[in-house]
Amino acid sequence: MVSTMVRVVSQVELEPPFDEPYKTSSLQDFWGKRWNLMVTKLLHMTVYVPVRSMMTVKISRKWAPLPAVIATFFVSGLMHELIFYNIGRLKPSGEVTCFFIVNGVALTIEIVIKKLLNGKVLVPKIISGPLAIGFIILTSFWLFFPPFLRGKAEIKACTEFIAFLEFAKYGNLVSPTNITCPLVL
Repeated sequence: MVSTMVRVVSQVELEPPFDEPYKTSSLQDFWGKRWNLMVTKLLHMTVYVPVRSMMTVKISRKWAPLPAVIATFFVSGLMHELIFYNIGRLKPSGEVTCFFIVNGVALTIEIVIKKLLNGKVLVPKIISGPLAIGFIILTSFWLFFPPFLRGKAEIKACTEFIAFLEFAKYGNLVSPTNITCPLVL
């Protein structure tokens, strides 16, 4: 939604941030090709590739991607902890990092199974896709959303949006303490 508004206002073509994640066929497909593509590419270049290269010295090239996947998800978890801290100013609980580590371990297990089976057994996409999405939703509600909601991000976003509208309408800044968000009951 944001990228669409930026694209319309600036008339600059931006890369889409997502590629129909609801059509995923696996965790590997979701995290690698469909979700938050800009961050995926950034982490691929800055974490995954260097860790995989370092690991090829210690383990075989076939298995070197496994620690690289775990490292990438760990770094992503730390980045999200910082983002959540910036939004809510609450002490990081580690839940968000755990969300990414759990998903990284699950993705690593998926990769190991695929490598061991060598493509001999394929789970139909009609089964693997909903399983992957279900796993991500379950772990999101368990570990990702609780710290986000504790930081009251939805109220802060609403308050800032109303302040922006007031600024656009009247041209002056309004103190956030004078704004009431309709989300607050």
